Amino acid sequence: MGYKLTPDEIANFQKDYYQNARNKVAEMATVTNGVQNASFNTEKLRNLTRTFSIEIPTDAVTNQKQSGRCWLFAALNVLRHEFAKQNKAKNFMLSQGYLFFWDRIERANIFFNHILETADKPVDDRTVHYYLQAPDTDGGQWHMAVSLIKKYGVVPDYAYGESFTANNTAAFNRALNMKLREDGLILRKLAKDGKDDEIKEKRAEFLSEVYRMAVIAFGEPTQKFDLEFKDDDGKYHFDGDLTPKDFFNNYFTDDLDDYVVLFNAPDHEFDKLYALPFEDNVEGGTPVEFLNTEIDNLKDAAIKQLEAGETLWFGCDVGKQSDRQKGIMTDNLYQTDTLFDIETKLDKKQRLITGASGSTHAMTLVGVDVVNGKPRQWKVENSWGNKVGKNGYFVMTDDWFDQYLFKVVVKKKYLPKKLVELAEGKATPVACWDSMG
Repeated sequence: MGYKLTPDEIANFQKDYYQNARNKVAEMATVTNGVQNASFNTEKLRNLTRTFSIEIPTDAVTNQKQSGRCWLFAALNVLRHEFAKQNKAKNFMLSQGYLFFWDRIERANIFFNHILETADKPVDDRTVHYYLQAPDTDGGQWHMAVSLIKKYGVVPDYAYGESFTANNTAAFNRALNMKLREDGLILRKLAKDGKDDEIKEKRAEFLSEVYRMAVIAFGEPTQKFDLEFKDDDGKYHFDGDLTPKDFFNNYFTDDLDDYVVLFNAPDHEFDKLYALPFEDNVEGGTPVEFLNTEIDNLKDAAIKQLEAGETLWFGCDVGKQSDRQKGIMTDNLYQTDTLFDIETKLDKKQRLITGASGSTHAMTLVGVDVVNGKPRQWKVENSWGNKVGKNGYFVMTDDWFDQYLFKVVVKKKYLPKKLVELAEGKATPVACWDSMG
């Protein structure tokens, strides 16, 4: 039998509350202003500046609006900064909507694959439930962007503009996921009945319907375009009749297979390569893999890449200890323990184990302030438009990096030989409910 609260205990709770006069002061402040405003630690602002010893010249920021496409925005920011460096065009923009269109088609296809692979399992199996719960979502990983870019290329933003639905994805997601769940149940039954020919026919029918939905929602994808821009010196450039793959192959020199995702998950074994096959979005594409390692390895590689004038994709728990409008991320920004007169001590490992923290947002590192050989703070390019932070840029303290940053994407040449060898080795797959996901 469970423990039951009694009136006497509740009376004691009330008595304890009124024994400390500060509780009433905290109550009045919090009821009026909310937990975050009442617990905001103004002292943390004093040590934050917008000066960085290593800083890559960037300017205009992007805006993902009401969508979960941060992973695509951050990946294309890395590419467009490379383009800017090579072509002296720092405000040249790439189309996130173009890759997002193909991501929805590819994810529908791989969802059907997963459904058929697990058709022999009961529908309430944990893995089957995971696939049916969210067949096609906005969120993603670096390697998912790589798979799309390698298969479909990239286009400038003017060649495939943002649609209302790309900026506000909730309604489309509901419609698409409802359809995919129904399709999935049909395919499961056909697989159980051994009707392989019918499966092939239905797959093609279902994917054609998904394609139709995506075109209606986002617009037909670009097949050819003219590259046209003025560089920072005002010089005009033109290259006509390009396919998206032509554009990528001709104007972007980085080998996307040369990047490694370094992860810092203390609840997993360090210096080990992990695979997340349930997050792969393109059949036969680049697998989603993370090399789990100590946090200092992430910092060292990030600094080396920034020193070389190259920006970085990174993933973090952006909602923790951060202020969106001020554009700051610093540990202990909100003194909620002090406000409520409690003490919480969960470390990074414990937060991952309990689900209290995880990688929720991707952004771009564009600078770092190194003092006496140690990073003090980092410059972050976000994808929430220019009305947050300082013109869209955030500052992240190094202690926040320790606690809430989980992954950075770096080139192999900025890593020690040991980590490169591990990254090129065999990955250990994790389950779809793993904290790395």
